[in-house]
Amino acid sequence: MSASRHQDWDAAASGEVIAAHAGQQGALLPILHALQARFGWIRDEDVPLIAQVLNLSRAEVHGVLTFYHDFRRSPPGRHVLKLCQAEACQARGSRDVTAHAEQKLGVAIGETTADGRVSFEPIYCLGLCASGPAALVDGVPVARLGVEAMDRLLDGALT
Repeated sequence: MSASRHQDWDAAASGEVIAAHAGQQGALLPILHALQARFGWIRDEDVPLIAQVLNLSRAEVHGVLTFYHDFRRSPPGRHVLKLCQAEACQARGSRDVTAHAEQKLGVAIGETTADGRVSFEPIYCLGLCASGPAALVDGVPVARLGVEAMDRLLDGALT
């Protein structure tokens, strides 16, 4: 999902999301997922709010937030390109495709371009192992990504 589809953050809106899930068993993960779905990322300002509502320490909330790689702690680019780095895709050439995309985008995997256009992220196994290298482009799976196909993506869909 591109960042433009997310609501702007404010403390009251975060409070609503947190309150909506606070009564659930094991509410921390559902709250983090809901915040990210609504705002695109989870701000540092949300951590003490969550901790207070769930009667957890800030360290506990921060630990869960940083443990799971899918939670964002900074705004995503307008487009999100997640390229599989699992062994099957590596065997089918994902390292070359990753290096090419890094060079073309001017960022390392795990970073967002300076203009905020593309967040280039690793992902580990999309279940498209026989058709790798595979990626998610704004949540849509793409398979058989060679260098030329990556060029087409970067020059077309991700502009």
